[in-house]
Amino acid sequence: MLIGFVVLYLLLTVGVGVYASTRVKDSKDFATAGSSMPLPVVTAMVFATWFGSEAILGIPSTFLAEGFGGIVEDPFGSFACLMLVGVFFARRLYRMNLLTIGDFFRKRYGPLVEALTSIVIILSYLGWIAAQMTALGVVFNVLSDGAISTTQGTLIGAGIVLVYTLMGGMLSVAFTDFLQMSIIVIGLLYLVWLIGGMAGGPVAVVSHAASAGKLTFLHDTEPRTVVAFIGAAITMMLGSIPQQDIYQRVMSAKSEQVAQRGTILGAMFYLCFCMLPIFLTYAASMIEPEMVARVGAVDPQMILPTLILDKTPLFAQALFFGALLSAIMSTASGTLMAPSVTFTENVLKHLMPRMTDRQFMRAMRASIVVAAIATTAFALLSDASIYEMVGNAYKVTLVAASVPLIAGVFWRRATTQGALCAIALGVVSWVSLELTYTDDAFWPPQLVGFLMSLMGMIVGSLAPQRIANRTADHAAAH
Repeated sequence: MLIGFVVLYLLLTVGVGVYASTRVKDSKDFATAGSSMPLPVVTAMVFATWFGSEAILGIPSTFLAEGFGGIVEDPFGSFACLMLVGVFFARRLYRMNLLTIGDFFRKRYGPLVEALTSIVIILSYLGWIAAQMTALGVVFNVLSDGAISTTQGTLIGAGIVLVYTLMGGMLSVAFTDFLQMSIIVIGLLYLVWLIGGMAGGPVAVVSHAASAGKLTFLHDTEPRTVVAFIGAAITMMLGSIPQQDIYQRVMSAKSEQVAQRGTILGAMFYLCFCMLPIFLTYAASMIEPEMVARVGAVDPQMILPTLILDKTPLFAQALFFGALLSAIMSTASGTLMAPSVTFTENVLKHLMPRMTDRQFMRAMRASIVVAAIATTAFALLSDASIYEMVGNAYKVTLVAASVPLIAGVFWRRATTQGALCAIALGVVSWVSLELTYTDDAFWPPQLVGFLMSLMGMIVGSLAPQRIANRTADHAAAH
C-alpha cells in the first residue's frame, strides 16, 4: 500500500506537469511563468525549491553529529541568503525585467563578464541537482526494500523529474511546488506530533539536545574556530545570491511587492520547517538509541527513514515519504530549470543570435535534458554526502559571482575591469587553496577566495579610474 501511494503521488505530479504544459505559450511562460504568480505561489516556490533532500536527510544527520555548529551553512546561511535577497535585491532585480541573472551581468559589465559568471552559475548547480537525484535513489531503494537499487532509483527519479519539468517549464514547477509544499507542511507537522510524543514531548527533546551541547553554534572563541564559522556561514549566505533559481522565483511574481514578500515569507517557512526534521532525528536518538548507533555507523542519512518504517503506522509512513519525495522533486525540478535557462539565454543565444522564440524554447528543453543527464551521472559517480554536495555547490559562485553582483547593484564605481579582477582573483585563490587544503588549515579556501574577489573588485575598479584621472590632470596642467 505504501508503494501504491507513492506511485499515485508520482502520477499526480506528472499530471500537474502535463496540465501546466497546456498553458505555456512562449519562452517567458516557460522560463519565468509569465511573471504572473500570486504571493502564495511565489512563497511556495521559494520554500519548496530550497527545501530539498538535504533538509530532511542531510541537515538532521549532520546536526546529530555536530549540533548547530555543523549546520550553520545550511539552513542558517540559506535563510540569511533568502532574507538578503528579499530585503535588498528582489525589488531592484524585478524592475530590470530580465530573463536571467546573467542578463544583469551583461547589462552592468558587458558580455565577457556575462559569459564567465553564467558558466560559473551553471557549474554550481551540478552538486545541488546531483544531491536530489542521489536522494531519489535512496528513497526508491528504501521503499522497495532493496528490490530497486540506489542506482536504478536515481535513474527512475531523474526520469520522472525530467518529464514534468520538460513539459511545463516554470509553470509546471510553480504548480507542483504549491502541491508539494502542502504535503511537506502537513506531513512534517503530523510526524512531529507523533514522534515527539514517543520521545516524551517537544520540551523533553529540546532540553535533551541543549544539555548535550547541540544547540550551541560556537563551543569556543579560538580564532581558528571563529574563522571556520564565518567561512561556513557566508558560503550559502552570499554564494547563493547570484543564483538563477532565486532570480526565476523573483521574476515569476506578478509584481515587485509580491517578489519581495514571497521571498521573505519563503525564507521564514524554510528555516522553521528545517527545524522539524532536525527535531525528528534527534527524537529518534532518544527513542531508539541502538538503531541510531547501528544505522548511523553505515549511513546517518538513513536514521529518520528507518525510524519511520520501524515505529510508525502506514499513514505516517505515507505522509513522511510523500513529504520527502515532495521536498526532493520540487528542488530537483526548480534547479534543473535554472542552469538550462542560463545556458540558453547567456551562452547559446550569443552563438545563435537569430533564434526565434520557438527555437529558443526548443533549445531550453534540450538544455534541460543535457543538464539532467550530466547531474545524474555526477550523482552516480560521486561519493560525497547529500549535505556536502549542496554545500560545495555554492563555493564557486561565492568566489566568482557574489562580489560582482553585490557591487554591481550597490556600488556605482564598480567597473568591468573590477568584475574581471574579482572573478580571476577569487577563482585562482580558491582553487589553489582547495588543492592544498588540510583539516588543520587556518583559512577556509572559500573565505580566502571571497576576500580576494572583494579586493579584486575594489582595486580593479578604482585603479584604472585613478590612473585616468591623473592622466587627465597631467594633460590639463600642460
